[in-house]
Formats: sequence, C-alpha cells, structure tokens
Amino acid sequence: MWADYRKRVLFEDDAVLVLDKPVGVSVMGERHETDLVRMAADAGETLFPVHRIDKVTSGVILFAKDLAAHGGLTRQFNKRTVAKAYLAVVSPGGLPAEARIDLPLSVGRKNRVRIAAARESIALADGTWSVPAGAVFDQVPTYPSVTELRVPWQDERHALVVANPLTGRRHQIRVHLAWIGHPILGDPLFDKAATGRTHLHAWRLSFDLGDERVTVSAPPSAEFLAPVPGAVIPPG
Repeated sequence: MWADYRKRVLFEDDAVLVLDKPVGVSVMGERHETDLVRMAADAGETLFPVHRIDKVTSGVILFAKDLAAHGGLTRQFNKRTVAKAYLAVVSPGGLPAEARIDLPLSVGRKNRVRIAAARESIALADGTWSVPAGAVFDQVPTYPSVTELRVPWQDERHALVVANPLTGRRHQIRVHLAWIGHPILGDPLFDKAATGRTHLHAWRLSFDLGDERVTVSAPPSAEFLAPVPGAVIPPG
C-alpha cells in the first residue's frame, strides 16, 4: 500500500519527503485505522510529520526523515517563515477579489473549533472580516487567527479561493470561510449531509532547506475543479 503513496512524492532528498496526500487518508494517528506514518513504518520507512492537514484535505504534506531535520523544520512553522497556500471551492460566490479574515478562534462544545465571538458581531470593513475587540469571548481561551484570500474565479454559485493562512490553527481555513458565509463545498464540519470530497486542497508550500528556499506545488485534481469549470489556477 505504501508503494502506491510513494508514487505521489513531489520532492525528496536525504532530509525530507513531500507527498501529495489524497483525500481520505490521515497523516498520523488520531484514532484512524490507517495513516501515512503507520503505512510507511510497516514498509520499513520512518517519517516525522512536520505539520498536519486534515483527513478530508488533499495536497502537500511535509515529512522529515530524521529528528534533526524535524526540529529545524518545525521551528520554521512556529516562527511562521513557511508560506502556505490552499485552494478551496466555496459556496456561494460573491466574495471580494482580495480580502482578509482576522477572526480569533476558540474551542467550543465537543471540541469543535469556532469563532471566539457571536456570529452577528462579524463584519466586513475595508476588505477585512473582523469583530470588535469587546465582542471577543473572555470566558474561554482564544487564539488570534488570520487568513488572506484571493478569488481568481467565481460565479453566483461557487468561488475558487486561494487561502493563505498566516497563522496555523486547527481547522482555521474551514472555520473562517464558513463563519463569513462561504463554507467549503462538501465540508462535513458544516454540512452533515455532505457526500463526496471536501473541496480543500493544500496547493503550495515554501520552506527553507539549508541555504535553499524550496517551493513545492500539488496541482488540484479534475474532481476538485469540477464545480468551477473554466477556472484557471493562478500562477502563484
């Protein structure tokens, strides 16, 4: 089984392996019966995830091959020197061509990630969705979270969004888009009747490897782009 995923390698050297993860397989653990780390281990290969993407998300995932490389790479994520770009298909359209979501997150009942404020306090002004400081919950821990958006294609029904998370919170892009009224198509967090794939794809990742800046991209599949026929993936 691991040999099949090995065919999806985007970049590899002695220190790292970058894979184009398909929808439906987890990166590691988290109560799933199968995951990439376990499958690699069963095949005699040790991998250390540097970051995570959800089981329902496809695209670029970075692994270190040893703990020394892992430490340096995770520090880049912690210092936010890594550049991440995701593609999402949302519904409906009607988004600004460029915008910013600056909405803090908190964890609610059943460990569900949510915006740390009442939905009605969210407003769009000067290209940014935010809430007044006084509206942020003060009875629970909250986490500043920022996502930048570009919209290269949209109609009334759908939009293709390039999302750049400037912070790396759990479910950040999924929650941010849903709470501004443009949930990701097929996202089971917000559509219990969702069938088929969730239209969120980790498209591009840039990180430092020694003295070199490495950028790795995973083109989205035809299945991912099916709801937005005619959409053109931007060059960067």
